[in-house]
Amino acid sequence: MARERSSRSWVIPANEYRRERWRNQMGWTREILAHAPVAGEPWDWRLSIAEIERDAPFSAFPGIDRELVLLAGNGLRLRFRDGEVKELLPPHDRMRFAGERVVTGELIDGLTHDFNLMWRRDRVRAELWHRPLVGPMVLFADPDSTWVVHLIAGQARFADDSGLPPLAAQDTAIIAAGSQRVRHVLDGGGEALLIRIEPVPEA
Repeated sequence: MARERSSRSWVIPANEYRRERWRNQMGWTREILAHAPVAGEPWDWRLSIAEIERDAPFSAFPGIDRELVLLAGNGLRLRFRDGEVKELLPPHDRMRFAGERVVTGELIDGLTHDFNLMWRRDRVRAELWHRPLVGPMVLFADPDSTWVVHLIAGQARFADDSGLPPLAAQDTAIIAAGSQRVRHVLDGGGEALLIRIEPVPEA
């Protein structure tokens, strides 16, 4: 008989994000969460906010897919070695690309803050949406899946019996389902990034 896996939901306040250097030492990031299936093993997905203060090459992440979302600033130009150029413009342009691609970030007009979702493509798959938050929103996390709510602006609370604290701007909520489906009701006003992360189905 399969072992019952417990669910867990929690809120990470913005003031608890861990600031660290990029892998290539060319910039700073605030790590929200690096999720490893087993303690001590490499993460299978990671959330962070990059602080880009100057034009700089991005770190390489072989085997990783990533999605970048402009949170603040006047824009970021992604210049890839293969010739593609993509501008992330206000309010919240985004781009998904492979971590192996060689890319330089060029500031369009001053520093930017950029939400960075990364996931190991052979372990999980991820989808990201930018949504307005106007009144209640119901979130269902299917077994073994995780929902992330990153509140870009505004404020929100969980209108259910979860006991979770309210969300202020830039806070992040994690809803991780175990063996059973999990339901939460988020109520408030503002803008949010919603992310669904699921394990890659076994062949």
